[in-house]
Amino acid sequence: MTGTLYAIGLGPGDPELMTLKAARLIASCPVVAWPAADGKPSRARAVAEGVIAAQAVEIAIDIPMRSARAPAQSVYDRAAAEIGGHLDAGCDVALLCLGDPLFYGSAMYLQARLAERHPCEVVPGVTALSACTAVAGLALTARGEALRVLPAGEDVAAIVEAVGRGEALAVMKLGRHVAAVRDALEQAGALGRAVYVAEASMPGQTVLPLAEAPDPAPYFSMALVAGGRDPWAR
Repeated sequence: MTGTLYAIGLGPGDPELMTLKAARLIASCPVVAWPAADGKPSRARAVAEGVIAAQAVEIAIDIPMRSARAPAQSVYDRAAAEIGGHLDAGCDVALLCLGDPLFYGSAMYLQARLAERHPCEVVPGVTALSACTAVAGLALTARGEALRVLPAGEDVAAIVEAVGRGEALAVMKLGRHVAAVRDALEQAGALGRAVYVAEASMPGQTVLPLAEAPDPAPYFSMALVAGGRDPWAR
């Protein structure tokens, strides 16, 4: 019998925000796979370190952080082949993912490669968006307000459009795009109410007005603009 692939959301970085189900499955799986960016220490593994079994086989997936798709795709191909070998041998595999596996999570690329031949279960996690609004104390949406979520590298015209429509806005993964996002929000008249959050729930957590954010920002950072059109909000 084939093993099961568990794509496990670990939450935003604080180990205490990992779900009970995530901790139970990680501890019980004989194989644990986790991503690392450009050979750096894996934040995902650091979150789960306390529950990984001492005898577990560990698979490090070294993902190149590039705008071009090809280098990462070949890494996912090789990782899927290695993980698939363990699944074929009947071993369950815990695939670790910061945040939620299907919300900008790298686990989705391996799930897509393995799901046709092996049973897969996704374990949801607290998203970075939830963590950022929590540490900022910001009610991003209320009642019938819409929310637009954008990666920072996309066309900044979408930022101006969202603010113009009165939508709440979350711009993720600011990195080297801080200046462009800041300019777009200034153009839309919303820079003064934009909040910057970096590494929410992690030791380096920072909350600032976006106008005061560092440039470049860490990869795990976000700009938030509340909708503000709810008539019941005060």
